[in-house]
Amino acid sequence: MSEAIDPVASLLSVLDLRDAGARTTEDIFTGVSQPMPTGRVYGGQVLAQTIVAASRTLPPERSVHSMHGYFLRPGDPADGITFSVDRIHDGRSFSTRRTQAFQSGVPIFSMIASFQDEDPGLEHFEPMPDGIPQPEDAPVLDVEALHPISRRIFSESPVDVRHVTSPLYASVEGPHVPRQAVWMRLRRPITDDPAVHRAALAYLSDLTIQESIMRAHGVAWNAAGLKVASLDHAMWWHRPGRVDDWLLYVQESPNARGGRGLATGRIYARDGALLASVAQEVMVRVPRN
Repeated sequence: MSEAIDPVASLLSVLDLRDAGARTTEDIFTGVSQPMPTGRVYGGQVLAQTIVAASRTLPPERSVHSMHGYFLRPGDPADGITFSVDRIHDGRSFSTRRTQAFQSGVPIFSMIASFQDEDPGLEHFEPMPDGIPQPEDAPVLDVEALHPISRRIFSESPVDVRHVTSPLYASVEGPHVPRQAVWMRLRRPITDDPAVHRAALAYLSDLTIQESIMRAHGVAWNAAGLKVASLDHAMWWHRPGRVDDWLLYVQESPNARGGRGLATGRIYARDGALLASVAQEVMVRVPRN
């Protein structure tokens, strides 16, 4: 990783939106994007920014617990992003916000999210799978062996990602099954602010979840003519957690058909607590021979 760049500082800066004031019916915020060699805004970034924008319209004790969003257009990382927040509902325990991200006057992402005050109640969760190697025992990606564009993406990423079996960047090793597990965390410690950790968890949630679909069919990221795009994203925050500690992302794909695949995931803290659940539908197109 280059000493000239701090990827985590870059992530925190894009999550620090500027308040552009309130209009008649909406609150407006503006932000920038991380540089991306692919020429497209990373979906997890705009997802996290919309969470930040919506959270800015609520007291800190009312935190996000669920969101449902649609990726509408690819974003340009060279252009700024405007976020409009519609205060749909504020109740005694819950609030609802609709947030849209715009570039050049057209929406690139649309989300609705629900927020809740901390409230006691029934509690259980699906336990972390047994037999998962610790992150220190998972293979570390050899960045220098990657294509120059991929090398830049990973060297400038704020996230340390370690596949429990093997990554899919150049080839698909092992059984072709619709499931995988990935350890991930930010590369260095950050603030204790829970709101920042919740937004950053949304950022991480868009990483690698598509791969459960690809692994099932033996498709690597460098496959000729491969086209992958996130269509929608849903997330539920269950418990607070830190994104600068190791998290286990358990991913599965129950279905693929018609150029679309469904992927689901569960994000665990290292101590086994279930922090969040994720679902995403993905466009996956592989040229026929």
